[in-house]
Amino acid sequence: MRSPEYEFEEPLVELRRRIEELEAYPEGSGHSKEISKLQKELSKKTKEVYGGLTRWQKTLVARHGDRPHTLDYVSHLMEDWVEVHGDRCFGDDPAIVTGFATFRGRSVAVIGHEKGRGTKERIYRNFAQPRPEGYRKALRIMRLAEKFGLPVLTFIDTAGAYPGIGAEERGQAEAIARNLIEMAALKVPIIVTVTGEGGSGGALALGVGNRVFILEYATYSVISPEGCAAILWKDQTRKKEAAEALRLAAPDLLELGVVDRILPEPAGGAHTDTVSMCQRVGDVIYQALEELQGLTTEELIADRARKFRGMGVFN
Repeated sequence: MRSPEYEFEEPLVELRRRIEELEAYPEGSGHSKEISKLQKELSKKTKEVYGGLTRWQKTLVARHGDRPHTLDYVSHLMEDWVEVHGDRCFGDDPAIVTGFATFRGRSVAVIGHEKGRGTKERIYRNFAQPRPEGYRKALRIMRLAEKFGLPVLTFIDTAGAYPGIGAEERGQAEAIARNLIEMAALKVPIIVTVTGEGGSGGALALGVGNRVFILEYATYSVISPEGCAAILWKDQTRKKEAAEALRLAAPDLLELGVVDRILPEPAGGAHTDTVSMCQRVGDVIYQALEELQGLTTEELIADRARKFRGMGVFN
């Protein structure tokens, strides 16, 4: 039996243990009714626990290693996937995956952060912390998508851009700023989905879209709770307090107008049912594409400008 991923999951552990014990018995041993009863109880308890999570607890769920990543969405939603590598300037950055695919009958460009599975792949992907070549690769794909009239789908899941010396030397800030400028004026629809952790400019460099969606337990913030606590109070142990102050959870972002829609996750988080979560995301993206396909180029750009210029304005 797996141990609880987080402290708040402890009430669910005993129920899981009892279910696993009963499932280990041979079929026909008369435990099916008890298993069914416990599963219903577990489902109810999971909804109660996950329905009352604090902002810090939601941050932990957003970081869960088994949450669906960009390549999971590609695998479950796309056909004819062709990955494109390299920025034609310095090299390839595995922290961002880019390519072209067919999505429910439409040709699309896909760009997203990729954290990978297991220690070896996570190191290879640099834990989804992109370097400048990653953002320049993304921009290269966006320009190709514009040239051929293809919608752009982006998937955000990163703690932030990589802050290493090499990345800074190769123009990290310029690469991010360039993406913001180019995405604002791109002549094709852009649909953004925050699937996990949306951290700072490293996330926003893929985040300027006509529609911005966020998963129920995902987060989107200018800084991590730990970073905020370290700067404000010189004390990372106040990260829970920082998470509350940042208002980085999906309901906060919807209220502030940063995102357009919250996508409900399965009970216990997206990592408990990847297939179902991918299908939900696919349905919402398809609906958004249907809404945007009738807009002219000028209307798409104006729609994007209106959306982002309206953020941070208070009466």
